[in-house]
Amino acid sequence: MKNLTLSIIAVIMAFVTVSCNQASNKNEQSSNDTAVVSQEQPASQPKEDDTVSAPAVSETPSGQEAKATGKEEAKNFSIAPIVTDYLSLKNALVSDDDKAAASSGKKLLATLNKVDMKAVPADKHKKYMDIADDAKEHAEHIGENVGNIHHQREHLASLGEDLKDLIDLFGTSQTLYQDHCPMFNDGKGAVWFSENKEIKNPYYGSKMLTCGKVEKTINSK
Repeated sequence: MKNLTLSIIAVIMAFVTVSCNQASNKNEQSSNDTAVVSQEQPASQPKEDDTVSAPAVSETPSGQEAKATGKEEAKNFSIAPIVTDYLSLKNALVSDDDKAAASSGKKLLATLNKVDMKAVPADKHKKYMDIADDAKEHAEHIGENVGNIHHQREHLASLGEDLKDLIDLFGTSQTLYQDHCPMFNDGKGAVWFSENKEIKNPYYGSKMLTCGKVEKTINSK
C-alpha cells in the first residue's frame, strides 16, 4: 500500500512538472510574438484626432513682388516737387527779391536731396544723377548769395538748362511755357520756365519785365 501511494505521488508530480513546462513555453512564445509585432509596426502613426501644423507662410513679399513694386514706384516717379520749387525761385527773381530767391534756392536744394533714388527708373538713373548734381550746385549758390541778385540770376540760367533736361527725361505733370531771353548772358540768351503764358522776365525783373518770348508750350503727360 505504501508503494502504491508513492507511485501515485510520483505520477502526479511528473504531470505537474510537464504542465508547468508547457505553460512556460506558451508564455515565452506569446512574448516573442508580441515583440515581433511591435518591431513590424511603424515607429509612430498619427492618430485620427492628431492636429498637423501647416508650415508657416512668410508675409515678406516674394522677389517678383518686390521687383514689381519697384517698377511701379519708378513708373510713378515725378519731378513735380522740383518744378514747384524752381517756379517759386523764378518768381522771386521776377520780383527782384533776392532774399526770397535765396530762401527758394535752399528749399530747392532740400527737395533735390530728398529725392528717393530707388524711385528713379533704372535706365534713367545715371542721367538724372548728372543733372541733379549740377542743379544742386546752382541752387546752393542762389541760397548763399543774398544781396547779389545778379549772381543769383546767373545760376538761374544754369538751373533753367537743368530743368529743361529733366523735363525732356521725365515729362511734366503740369503745362509749362519755355521762354527765352535773347539779351541775358552778354547776348548769348537764356531760357526759363513759367507756369503762365505771359512773359515776366526773371533775368531783368522790373528793368525789362516783358523782354523775351515763348519758345515752346510743354503739355503735361
